[in-house]
Amino acid sequence: MVKKNETQKNIKIAFFLNFIFTIIEIVGGLLTNSISIMSDAIHDLGDSLSIGLAWILEKKAVEKPDEKFTYGYARYSLLGAFVNSLVLLTGSAIIIYRAIPRIIHPEEINKEGMILFAIVGIVVNGFAAWKTSKGEAINEKTVSLHLLEDVLGWVAVFVTSIVVYFTDWYILDGILSVAITLFILYNVGKNLKKIVSIFLQKTPDNISLKKIEDEIILKSDVIDIHHIHIWSMEGINNYLTMHVVVNNNITSNQIIEIKKDIKHILLHHKISHVTMEIEFEDEKCKTIDCEPDQNNDPHKYHNH
Repeated sequence: MVKKNETQKNIKIAFFLNFIFTIIEIVGGLLTNSISIMSDAIHDLGDSLSIGLAWILEKKAVEKPDEKFTYGYARYSLLGAFVNSLVLLTGSAIIIYRAIPRIIHPEEINKEGMILFAIVGIVVNGFAAWKTSKGEAINEKTVSLHLLEDVLGWVAVFVTSIVVYFTDWYILDGILSVAITLFILYNVGKNLKKIVSIFLQKTPDNISLKKIEDEIILKSDVIDIHHIHIWSMEGINNYLTMHVVVNNNITSNQIIEIKKDIKHILLHHKISHVTMEIEFEDEKCKTIDCEPDQNNDPHKYHNH
């Protein structure tokens, strides 16, 4: 099981660090009259709001199931990851919009001020990104991606400021901004693909349906399994439901052993929540998904 409290703690730390640094950026931008620092301050303010939302939703995600949400609130965490991804997409679009004109018409930057704030930005955002980088929850990974964007941005600012300090090649500021943004967009795209797949209840990529079916038929006293469904609530905890067909003269003790055997097999496939319906050999499955029709193969998920 995932350490939810650790996830909340890491996101909380990331929120406060990012918010405090945003205030510092605003003050620094006013003192140095640097539009680049002020632009990044606005970007970080948006990050702070989205990370704060992620923190709130992560706290909601650990609440126990109730009558309204019988599966619990785990997908609130996924919702936080989705919102954060949208914020990243919007922020990246704004950065590209602002960076391209600077490539065409380079502007002078406050080199000394940028070097100082770049160092502080790397340290603060780097620590926050490190705290969230080892998390398993998609919400925490998305927050980490937010912070990674900031770290890479400040690294680029630092390198650019050093180079510009000696060469006055102001065009590097825009070029590096676009390169970093494209890298972030690539990772956001991968995250969004995973989030959408989970929302659509796609079988998790690390689970082989056929392998599970084969192992159950091979290792347990089962005639057939069908009407099998596997999904994840938030990208970590996997759920499974299925119909298990057994011999007509099987005993209740044997059924108990079969269920234990199947749950043991599924646990090795990282499926912890299992719901099984036991059917006897002569029993006809009444579920609509088990009924043959012209468009579906009635034995699509069957093993014989």
